[in-house]
Amino acid sequence: LKAHMRTHTGEKPYSCTHCDKSFSQKDDMLTHQRTHTGEKPYSCNQCGKSFCRFSNLLDHQKIHNGIKGYHCNQCNKSFSHSNNLLKHLKIHTGEKPFLCEQCGKTFTTKNQMLAHLRVHTGEKPYSCDQCGKSFVQSGQLTSHIRTHTGEKPFSCNHCDKSFVQKGVLDAHQRTHTGEKPFVCKVCNKSFSRKNLLVAHQKNHVENNS
Repeated sequence: LKAHMRTHTGEKPYSCTHCDKSFSQKDDMLTHQRTHTGEKPYSCNQCGKSFCRFSNLLDHQKIHNGIKGYHCNQCNKSFSHSNNLLKHLKIHTGEKPFLCEQCGKTFTTKNQMLAHLRVHTGEKPYSCDQCGKSFVQSGQLTSHIRTHTGEKPFSCNHCDKSFVQKGVLDAHQRTHTGEKPFVCKVCNKSFSRKNLLVAHQKNHVENNS
């Protein structure tokens, strides 16, 4: 009841010891502090990925369970999470609202832009405990670690191939489905991989120069 009353009074008695944020509930404060400490106590028993919130683990496990309740209305692709669908829709719209102020490059998501900024700063905060190699993004480190363990947690639904990275699995599965989500804005030609679209678009630039 006391915790509920704070939603009315606005009282936030639990303060983070690392920054100036305060919270109405102790559990929310403890969860927030993991953003400072890097603690991720909830681990997936199928791929080993860890999370700071139990709810994030439950969302992640949908990937392995094959639950994809969010469907793109422009192609036949489905997603486990609503935010992944929203990111995917930007492929069709071409929307890239996040701008790097240092070089003018734009990005679909804020996380992509923040990771890109490390190209300018040279920061590589994620290091491999086994070989010392460092990476710009935590996902790159996770994928790299699998080169040591041999783990390939992402399996194709259509054949017996498995992959280290989900993005590589997604690209591979398009060889089965025929999906081509990357569309050229100049001639409407479509491609199964983004790098193929980029290479194709260079032809338009060269022809117009």
